[in-house]
Amino acid sequence: MNPQDIRETVKTRYAQAALQVIGSGRSSCCGTTASPEAWDSITSNLYEASDRAQVPEDAVAASLGCGNPVALAQLRPGDTVLDLGSGGGIDVLLSAKRVGQTGKVYGLDMTDEMLALARENQRKAGADNVEFLKGEIENIPLPDASVDTIISNCVINLSGDKTRVLAEAFRVLKPGGRLAVSDIVVRRAVPTAIRRSVELWAGCVAGALEESEYRARLEQAGFVAVSVEPTRVYRAEDAKQLLDSSGLDADAIAPHVDGAFMSAFIRATKPPIDAKE
Repeated sequence: MNPQDIRETVKTRYAQAALQVIGSGRSSCCGTTASPEAWDSITSNLYEASDRAQVPEDAVAASLGCGNPVALAQLRPGDTVLDLGSGGGIDVLLSAKRVGQTGKVYGLDMTDEMLALARENQRKAGADNVEFLKGEIENIPLPDASVDTIISNCVINLSGDKTRVLAEAFRVLKPGGRLAVSDIVVRRAVPTAIRRSVELWAGCVAGALEESEYRARLEQAGFVAVSVEPTRVYRAEDAKQLLDSSGLDADAIAPHVDGAFMSAFIRATKPPIDAKE
């Protein structure tokens, strides 16, 4: 699929998701037209009640992720953090509390509607150590070596040029900086019908990399200490409702995707300067 076509599809779906939150207080995963219930196996129960209580309700409602990267990223006071594909801002706002007033958190998103929602959530939260940027994760609008930690929540898989995304992430990280993202990962080959569906690409599934390829691309970008930790494996019954809502033959495909997809926490490090000496 053409990366530009994928980008425009994702942008449209995310815009719809943001407007849905503004209008009704609830969104569907990654902005697809599938019902929210079809995505419950991916998006439900990702944040503890203590986390949800720290951010505006619309930030929680707009959460379209597959994990909680903030809980696992080991952020430190004073860190500079970048969230790739920040959506309604939940992970940015949670990160802002962890890095404190001496830190800074950037949220990067390409969708005007999501940025508007995120900035309103920032205002409600009173987070003055946060800045939301408009841009694409393939072209990060920050200087080289300017970020301590990059987080992301079920967004890298949406890109049609993941090699570029990972190269950009490596560029903006400081030496010794860390990538700590939640994403959908493929555990084995999946049916071609899944891979060809732009609708499912915009829904966090069809664009996912196989685990070995994810590791290889991170290493090709220059990262070291790459790890992939499964956080949730999806079964056939999880996929069936999603496939039904997407117009595919769920009964035929679901058995082939049983256990094939998982949410995972992916860690990698940019080597420190002394590692190259």
